[in-house]
Parts: sequence; structure tokens; C-alpha cells
Amino acid sequence: MFYKLSVKDHVRVPPIYFGKDVAQSVEKSLRQKYSGFIDAELGVVVDVVGVNEIGEGVVVPNDGASFYETTFDLLVFKPEQQEVVKGRVKDITDFGAFMTLGPVDGMIHVSQTMDDFVSFSKEKVLTGRDTKRSLKVGDICWARVVQISFKDLTNPKIGLTMRQEQLGKPEWWTEEAKAAVKKK
Repeated sequence: MFYKLSVKDHVRVPPIYFGKDVAQSVEKSLRQKYSGFIDAELGVVVDVVGVNEIGEGVVVPNDGASFYETTFDLLVFKPEQQEVVKGRVKDITDFGAFMTLGPVDGMIHVSQTMDDFVSFSKEKVLTGRDTKRSLKVGDICWARVVQISFKDLTNPKIGLTMRQEQLGKPEWWTEEAKAAVKKK
């Protein structure tokens, strides 16, 4: 899920920005510090979307830079357990599929791609034996977040499933709806 968070922090503005507009210098310093920042509590920072308040600058001895107490807004992506997300299949391997979810990728184990026996082809396609459903690179899919790990902050792990109704490729939903109508 994407969130807009309001944060208060002291931002370091290096001397190369002295003499320039303070608001622009603070915003540039904030972007350098926070863009792409990953934290288990915050999530993945996508961008600094606005600077709300800038306090008085303070120069710290033996540093040379000025520090400003600043309140600003961040756009962050923080996946939640059981959240349904939309993404594009980025890659397919013999053990599953990788799906881009905005700033991070999630992984769908082959056993979680569909409720069927799944085979992998050299053309990077996963195919269901009975349903004949296929999953290939570039497909847009819906999945549910089942596991989140920020153990390695440089590479957060998001585990996904598509084995439930109304998940997977939208074309699959139509098949399920038709099958439900035929059963009635």
C-alpha cells in the first residue's frame, strides 16, 4: 500500500548549497537522504513529496554543514500482510514468478501461481495442466501478500500467492465466473 507520511527530522545541508535558496537546498538534501531509503517501519521511500516547515539553521562545529529541523512529507510503499496487490510479471523461473509491485518485486512460488499442477517451459511460461492457464512475462496479475521480510534492508522479500479466487490474471476470473454459472 502507498502512504503519505509526515516526518520531522534534522536535515544536513552541505556547504556547497550555501548562498542558494534554503527551501530548495533542504528539499534537495532530503531527496538525497530519503529517496530509495528502505526501513522495516517506514517501508520503501519512493519520494519526498513536499517540505512543510523549515526551522532555523544550526552549524555544527567540526562539520561545516548547517542542520535544519524540518517537517516534510514522504510517499512510501509498505506492503501489508493479506493485502491484495496488482503488478506485472517481471520474470519467470522454474521455481516461480517475480512480479513488480511498484518500487519492489514480489515472488510467487510455482505452487502458489494457480490451483493446478504447473509446468515450466523454456520460453519462460508457467502452464496449468488441467486448466490450461498460462502465466508469462508481461502479464498483469493480482496477488495476495502472504510474507514480508525486511531482514536484508537492501533487498526486502515479499511472498505472494495467486491461488485464491479473484487473484491471478483477470482472464482467469472470467473463466471462474463462467464455470460457476454452468454449475448452477
